[in-house]
Amino acid sequence: MLPLNTNRTKQISQDNLDIEKISDFIDPKSDRYFSVEEQVLLLVAEARSHLPGSVKRQKTLTKIIRLMSNKLWREDTPYYQDALQQTWVYLCQNLCESNTGEAYNPSHGSVITWLNTYLKQRSQNLYLEQIQQADTGSANTHILELGQVNETSDQEYLKANHNISSLLEDLTTWVETDPKNELRCIYIEGHPEVTCQELLRRRLPPVTSWKNLAAEFDLPISTLSSFYQRHCIPRLGEFDAPK
Repeated sequence: MLPLNTNRTKQISQDNLDIEKISDFIDPKSDRYFSVEEQVLLLVAEARSHLPGSVKRQKTLTKIIRLMSNKLWREDTPYYQDALQQTWVYLCQNLCESNTGEAYNPSHGSVITWLNTYLKQRSQNLYLEQIQQADTGSANTHILELGQVNETSDQEYLKANHNISSLLEDLTTWVETDPKNELRCIYIEGHPEVTCQELLRRRLPPVTSWKNLAAEFDLPISTLSSFYQRHCIPRLGEFDAPK
């Protein structure tokens, strides 16, 4: 079977990601290696073929998130994880239909490009908000307020979209039960109470701000955020939505 070339990609985009038409170009059962973009393209088509809020769509969205988790733009800032979490919510809400923003349009670029654009905008907005508050001498107050805004925003997202709500409920159950007894055993050196399980639990909606966590555990925000990125986020790849 021929690789998916640019002309074929354009044709698929023109076909509006119809899964039956995509199968004319790509055989999902083939042993041929598919690029990440090709795999995502197939999964987007599959997600759009399922009903909103269905378990099948949930499972497909989980696959997409796992596949792209290491492909998105990154930066080492305290507010990056907040921007990233909002980006995943945005994907679940607007990949298939328009809910909180314009629905993903393949003719405008790949899903990775689409998400990176949103992620950078969210990160920049969070940065500018902190700078503006710092200029008035109330940076610490703003960081706290930012966490509260994120919490409110998360609740609005969940109410607006049953699909992401169900997905997060399943993820929360997975974190709480810790099937492999692994999350509760990984912790910051010298702070056994700050485990992967505890941080994942606290960073899921309703979100506890980094400032509050830093005050509670008497640790710098940078230490918590670094541990979260290096040890907690990678283990989310082990989560699998129920069939």
